[in-house]
Amino acid sequence: MNFVQIENNPLKLAKKILSDLKASEDMGLLRCVQCGMCTSVCPGAKNSDYNPRDMIEKVLEGEESIINNEEIWNCFYCYTCHSVCPVGSSPCEVNQILRQIAIDKGIVNDKVGPFAGYGDSFLDIGIGSMPKSFFMDLNEDIEGWLNFKSELEEIRETLGLGPIIIPNESIKEVNTLLKKVGFNKRIEKMKE
Repeated sequence: MNFVQIENNPLKLAKKILSDLKASEDMGLLRCVQCGMCTSVCPGAKNSDYNPRDMIEKVLEGEESIINNEEIWNCFYCYTCHSVCPVGSSPCEVNQILRQIAIDKGIVNDKVGPFAGYGDSFLDIGIGSMPKSFFMDLNEDIEGWLNFKSELEEIRETLGLGPIIIPNESIKEVNTLLKKVGFNKRIEKMKE
């Protein structure tokens, strides 16, 4: 009798994802039946070639090439896929973990670098803020956005909201905490 020995464990990638800190304890990744509900409601799939069902299929088949796939960067993290999955899988969470694996492996592409500006704002002003590199694109998409941004302090004052700026002492505390956990190093890695 001849036996076929499988040298490679196709579930190695899936198990790595399930053991990740970001994975929900009850994530039904291994229960996926490839029904396609996730793709049918996904805004990323509607606006790009991203396909959550295909991504999950590749993970379950152990195709680590999915980590290099540009399409994983088109997930919006809206969790719509998660909300409709009949077996409790979460393509959104899987995607987040795949992206982190890509970042950890240095497979960072031009889709990640611009977002480092969000991290820079935490280090610089103590709160998250839209990276300046996005301003012109926003102005193209939203008529008058640059005018709104330049008049924001005046608008806030009119509404009685006060300034957004937090005290320097608080900025230093935030900065110290972020540096202690290595946040600044991760931001620098994203920029590479």
